[in-house]
Order: sequence, then C-alpha cells, then structure tokens
Amino acid sequence: MDPDLPPTPEDRRLADPRPWRRWGPYLGDRQWGTVREDYSPGGTSWEAFPFEHAHLRAYRWGEDGLAGFCDEAQRLCLGLVLWNGVDPILKERLFGLTNREGNHGEDVKEHYYHLDALPSGAYQKMLYRYPQRAFPYELLREENRRRGPWLPEFELADTGVLAEDRFFDVLVEYAKGEPEDILMQVTVRNRGPEEASLHVLPQLWFRNTWSWDGSERPSILAESGTLATARHPRLKTLHLHVEPGSEWLFCENETNAQALYGCPGPRFPKDAFHRFLIQGEEGAVNPERRGTKAAAHRQLSLAPGESRTLRVRLGRHELEEPFEDFQGILEARRLEADAFYARVLGQSDPEARRIQREALAGLLWSRKFYHFDVPLWRSGDPTQPSPPPGRARNAEWTHLNNAEILSLPDAWEYPWYAAWDLAFHCLPLAMVDPEFAKEQLVLLTREWYMHPNGQLPAYEWAFGDVNPPVHAWAAWRVYQMDGDRAFLERVFHKLLLNFTWWVNRKDPDGQNVFQGGFLGLDNIGVFDRSSTLPQGQVHQADGTAWMAMYCLNMMRIALELALRNPVYEDTATKFFEHFLYIAKAMTSMGHSGVALWDEEDAFFYDVLETPEGRHEHLKIRSMVGLIPLFAVEVLDSELLERLPEFHRRMKWFLKYRPDLAGLVSRWEEPGQGERHLLSLLRGHRMKRILARMLDEGEFLSPFGVRSLSKYHREHPYAFCDDRGFCTQQVKYQPGDSDTRLFGGNSNWRGPVWFPVNFLILESLGKFQSYYGDEFRVECPTGSGERLSLGEIRDELRRRLASLFRTDGQGRRPGVDLLHQDALGNPLPLFHEFFHGETGRGLGASHQTGWTALIAQILHPDGSGR
Repeated sequence: MDPDLPPTPEDRRLADPRPWRRWGPYLGDRQWGTVREDYSPGGTSWEAFPFEHAHLRAYRWGEDGLAGFCDEAQRLCLGLVLWNGVDPILKERLFGLTNREGNHGEDVKEHYYHLDALPSGAYQKMLYRYPQRAFPYELLREENRRRGPWLPEFELADTGVLAEDRFFDVLVEYAKGEPEDILMQVTVRNRGPEEASLHVLPQLWFRNTWSWDGSERPSILAESGTLATARHPRLKTLHLHVEPGSEWLFCENETNAQALYGCPGPRFPKDAFHRFLIQGEEGAVNPERRGTKAAAHRQLSLAPGESRTLRVRLGRHELEEPFEDFQGILEARRLEADAFYARVLGQSDPEARRIQREALAGLLWSRKFYHFDVPLWRSGDPTQPSPPPGRARNAEWTHLNNAEILSLPDAWEYPWYAAWDLAFHCLPLAMVDPEFAKEQLVLLTREWYMHPNGQLPAYEWAFGDVNPPVHAWAAWRVYQMDGDRAFLERVFHKLLLNFTWWVNRKDPDGQNVFQGGFLGLDNIGVFDRSSTLPQGQVHQADGTAWMAMYCLNMMRIALELALRNPVYEDTATKFFEHFLYIAKAMTSMGHSGVALWDEEDAFFYDVLETPEGRHEHLKIRSMVGLIPLFAVEVLDSELLERLPEFHRRMKWFLKYRPDLAGLVSRWEEPGQGERHLLSLLRGHRMKRILARMLDEGEFLSPFGVRSLSKYHREHPYAFCDDRGFCTQQVKYQPGDSDTRLFGGNSNWRGPVWFPVNFLILESLGKFQSYYGDEFRVECPTGSGERLSLGEIRDELRRRLASLFRTDGQGRRPGVDLLHQDALGNPLPLFHEFFHGETGRGLGASHQTGWTALIAQILHPDGSGR
C-alpha cells in the first residue's frame, strides 16, 4: 500500500462496509449438479440434476446465472440472458462437462473473464464471449467422451465455432450510486466479419423459497414499459428501470413439472422465456406482465465491429430520469477503482499491476452466496416428499447450516467452499479487504461450520475429508497484514479445538505421526491414502510435517498474544514441546526406529507399515517430501526477552531432553539480527532437499516447483507385492494425468501448483531472515551459480510470475490467441495448475481462489503487506 496516496472513496466505503456489501456479485455460476441440489437415492449429483434440467427446474438452495448480482441472502437476483438466434436453449448460465463427461473431470466450456472489481461491489466488470454460431453442446460432450484421459481436453476454441472471430464480446459492468442503487450496463460488440443479430435480456428474479417452505410468494409487476416493481416480504420494495424499446417478459421461477414429469404444474414456469423466443409460444409468458421472474427483451442487429449499449437500474426509488446521471456514476466508479488500486498495490511495474488487479478481480467476483442446511437437506422440507432413506453423504455433519457470502475456489468448477483453499484466498483478499478476509477465517470455526469434535468442514462432497491444517498460518499472516489482535485471539481459541481434533483423530498410534488421508494432494502417491489399504498402514511424511507447521503457527500466535497476556506463555510452551515430539517422530517412529527421512536419497518419504510389521519407504519424490520445509519459525531475541516464562521453560526443556534439543535447527546459535531458528531441517538436510528441489531435472520447472519430480518420467515408481507383481505406479506427467485413482483426475503428478509454491516462498523467506546472505546454495543445481536463499526465493517468484507475464508478441505461455481482446491484449485466466514444461494453464480456468496468490507474489517485497 502506498502511504503517500490519500484514502480513496473506496477506502471510506470499506470503513463502514456493511451497507455496501448488501449487494454484490454473489449470484452463483453453477448450482445444478451440486450435492445441495441432489435428492437422488444414490447420491449421484451430476446425473440427478444435469445441465438440461437447469432451465426447467427451480433450485432449492441457491441460484445461478450469467454475470449476476444479488443481495447478500440471494433473495433477488439480477443477471443477463442472451440468445444468438440459433442455439437450442437461451444462454442463461455457463455450460460445462460433468465429472463423468469430461476426459479430465468437470470442466467449464465457455470463454469469460473477470476484468475488474472493488471489494465493496461499487464497481464490477466482466467480459463474456458468445459464439454467433450454434453453441456446440453435444460436440463438446461427444469428443471429450471419446478422448481418453491420456489426451488433452477438447475446448470450445477447438470446435471451430469461434473461427473468423464470429462471436460477440459482451461486456457487463455494475456500479452503485448508493448501497442499494445498482446500475448495470451491457455493451455488446460484434467481433465477426458480417452483420449479426443478438437477443439481450437483462433479467430480474426471486430465488424460489415459497415452493419449499410455504412462505409468502414475492412478486414483480410491470408498472409501465420502462419500469417494474419488485416486492418481497423480507426486502424493501425495489424498482427496475429499463430503457425505452424493451419488451417485458414475465413468468414464475418454478419448475416446469409438465415437461419434466408429465404432471400439472404452474401455468408460466421457469422456462417460459425459452419457449417464447426459441419455440415461438406466444402464450408461454404471462400477459398480465407479473410474476417472480422478469426480463426486458431487446433484439440488436450489429454491423461488423459495431457496439451497442443497454442500461438498467435497480434501486429503492422510482426515478423520473433514471439514466440522466447514469454515465456520470459509472465513470466515477471506474476512476475510483483506478485510485484504489494505485494506492493498494503500490506497484510501479504496469504489467505486474495489471496482473495483480485482474487476479484480485477474479477473487472478488468469486464471492458467492452459499446456502446448505444439512439437517434439513437430510430430513426433508415440510412441503416436499421425504428424501430417500439411507442417505449417507455427510451423515455426521447434521449441525452444519451455512447461509453466507463465501470465497469459492472457482464458482463454476468448485461452486462450494473448501477449507484449505479458503485459507489461501484470505491472503490476497487481505490486501484489499482485510475485514472480509478475517470474517472468512473466523466463519469456518463457527459452531454452524466447525464440527463439535473440532474438525473443519472440507467441502460439500465430503465435509469429513481432511484438508491440510493451514488455517492458523493464514490467520497469522492476515494478522501480520492487518494487526487486529482481537481477531487473532478469537480464531486462536477455536483453532485449539481443531488442533486437539488432529491429535486425537489423526495420530491413531499416539506416535506423533499423522495420517490425514489425501490431504488435498489427490493422487500424488501410489495409493488412495484416504482408503483402508490391504497392503498396510501409510505413515505420512506430509501429514506429519503439516502438523509440525501447525504447532509452530500456533506457538507463534500464542507468543504474540502473550505480549499482552502472560497466560498465553504456557500455551506457547505446549506447542513448542509438541513440535519437538513431532520432529523426533519424523526421525524415529515409535519403537520401530524407522524414519520418514531417507538418508541415502536425502529426502522425506511416506512409510508403509505392512500387516506383518515390516516398514518400507514409498520412494516417490513428490511434494510430500518438500512439505517439511514449511515447518519453520524464526524468533527474535527481543521477543524472547519480553516473554521470560516461555524462554525459561524452553531452555529447561531443551536441557532436560537433549535428544530433542539436537533436532531443533541451530537454536543456541543466533543468526542474523540475534534470531533463533526452529525447523524440522538443520542446514545440512535443508541443503540436500534444496539440491533436489532446485534441480531442473527433478522439481525445478521454468514456471516454479513441480509437484512430482521429473526423475519419475524415465524412472516411474512401481509398487510390487510379495510375489513381485507390480500393479500400481506413479509416473511424472507434467499436465493432466491419465489416472483417476482418487475419484477424479489425478492431476498432482507433475504440474506446478500455486499454494504449495507460495508456502515454499514463505519458508525460504524465513530461512533467509535467519541465515542471511552468507548461506548460499547452488541454483539451479549443477549450474555452478550459488545464490542466497533470498535470491532463490526471488528466482522462484520470477518463474511463477512468468506464467502471467507476456513475451515480446504479447503472448502468455500456452495461452490461445482467442483469449485476447480486440486490441490483442491478453485476457485474464487463472488456472488451477500449470503444465510443468510449457506453463499452459490446466484444470479449472478461474481458480483465482489460490492462484490469486500471484497478486502477493508480484508485490515489490513478495508479501502483500
């Protein structure tokens, strides 16, 4: 943040954000195919509510739409509907393939880009690219189904439907005149070589609650040709103004029971606009111009290169001249966004500033209303048939009742929150909206999220799965950026419960060796570690290292709190001692004497313990063996002097247990600036791990650190049974994997992922603060060039940033020319992971959840503080 620039209007809005946050881009990108909407006997979410039903069936738990805006409880929604005159259905929502249809799992098949956003929602901008030819729904399905997992995904651009630039660029902007004065501007440009026609329908509708709970039905009524009024028992009356020349269409946001089930239903159901425009049914819409769903229809004919603009305004007041000050407000919000980011980013590099702003825009657009009442979902609604018996999914999470605005990983491919994803989201969020970031971290520890036993919910497919315990790390980092001690203390108390859950549930033998299951790393190993294995029990190097990191994070938070309340010194001591016990376990598990560290290979591995009691290192060089780098903390002598009770107890313990003291990296030898280092790695082991990590023939990619060593391309790891049969193997694959061991695409087998790369950067920064510039390591391994740990950190930052920076021709690595605007500028995509050799983006294309960490990486000091 640039302290020389004065506070902006957005800063003043964020000083009292509550009224401004009542409306925002909270409308979901996808609601169909989710667990929430699944009432099938077998729990087959994708098949139980497919895309073909989305325009026919009313949703139970939320709404989705295109470029949408809604209130914080998603009672009233504003969005966009398009039709190119040839599609078989209206374009009301984004299309993609289900997990079974895609040859690499679920996959959105649209071109859309989040271009700008303010935390208050006072300004938002996105671009949707709509083909002029018929959208190739079936071709995308058939070709991806035909291709096996060993082939790349078949994308929209591959179909040829966008050839010759035969598409419309549809730019959608929202601006707020006041907290409840919403301006929506839609600018359509014909990018094709011939005149083309487009139907544009700004749409206003109520989320259907009345069909489920018997509540009072709201209504939208046309007052004139340019004004409709929306009334809801729990909202203030709102007025929608449209420009002259539009045609009002009205229906009910209710299921077309006749079309789906062959039984009577509402006269004007949810798909009325579809039938009116595409099938020519004049009687499909309500002639009385009232209902719970309304659209202002206009057909545009545009010459090549021509642009047309439509405007609507939704607010509490009925205005005589609703568009008189429209452009002035819109332009003011654009300039305020520029001023806000100039102050927040403090960045002199224009390309870095653009990338940061686009990353943050995607993150802010991914804040969505998430509603899921598990006990009601399991037991059934009062006005609906009972759910099928034997519903097993999330059976132990009957306390969970969520109805908040949450930061989602990718609002189409992952339209639900995920515990460890959200922790990473909160760091870039804190750059622009620290209050929201803190609210998100606290929220997952509240009673209606956290399990009574202390577990954090993972994600809706299986809340009981285990994510890496990074919540404490995120809370500490957000505190460093914001300084809110009350927040830190609040979240710390709740994380004590979660830490206890880990100790009691995930250390089954009481050996301080933890088995969290897949821990977010999907299929990086040879086994599905979340399943019971006939081969034996896997002792996890990463699960144990994550817990060592958790100990140090909690210790550091307790020390900070102890500066004002000495009671916390005892708690800090507890976490310090627990860290040492875990460090000991990594070098010798229980009475077996087996270590997770393999001295011959100089790497950490999982250990398989067979039913007969034998132990075997699973020698897969993967991110599992790099995670011990994350368990590091540096304490200043000044801090220890201010906490004498902690310091006294710590020195006593190290003297009393010299076997453990020897594991603490150089504790008695102060480093730069009288600092002391706590780490799982002494300098010698750290250098040996770094030698592998910085080897371009192993982990070091031109674009960051790979999740699996390139060594395994020529030397796959094979697991063989006692008879010598090798039926399972792990092979380096820099892009999408060709195996689905863990129920989906096994995509951790080689690509570059931002969250773990970011933690590597964090750890290198801490080691540098202790060792200083004199401690140098060869980078890349074998190059002869020796760099300090800080210089290595900067080199990794450069490689990660190169995924988004353009070359001399304005191209990003592996990005198709169709992902450019009319001027040839790259349009923003923030993929889930990146090809380890080419840098091509893979997986979810709008995973600004954790890939938005690039906004911090590009900060001048790499911290975002």
